[in-house]
Amino acid sequence: MVSINSIRKGIVIDHIKAGLGMKIFKYLGLDTANYTVALIMNAPSSKLNMKDMIKIENELDIDYTVLGILDASITIDIIEDEKIVKKLKLQLPLNVENIIKCKNPRCVTSVENYITQSFYLSDRENSEYRCAYCDEASNLEDI
Repeated sequence: MVSINSIRKGIVIDHIKAGLGMKIFKYLGLDTANYTVALIMNAPSSKLNMKDMIKIENELDIDYTVLGILDASITIDIIEDEKIVKKLKLQLPLNVENIIKCKNPRCVTSVENYITQSFYLSDRENSEYRCAYCDEASNLEDI
């Protein structure tokens, strides 16, 4: 049995919906990291029933906006001296740029590559974003 110890200094990405951990792990480039990282999948959770978790033994500059889009239920624990010094609860951002790509072939962003892909949150409950240029709807599955 493998034991995953607490980390001295780093980040714990917790309450990831089961199955999304690998996607986030790869998005953050942790599969090529040269420091200690742990991906825990399908762990029991009273809040989510099953969850994934990522422990990173390193300081890392993470775009929390993207993580909030991938899974708004995520919590981030900042660890120093093996203690949580800061806890962040992510949520869907109101506006995002260059994270979602418009799927409308007639949208100006599909034709002109230099234009920023800009989206606004149109339906928080269904995690729906709309293109700021053509109003095409995109769900988180489109990321």
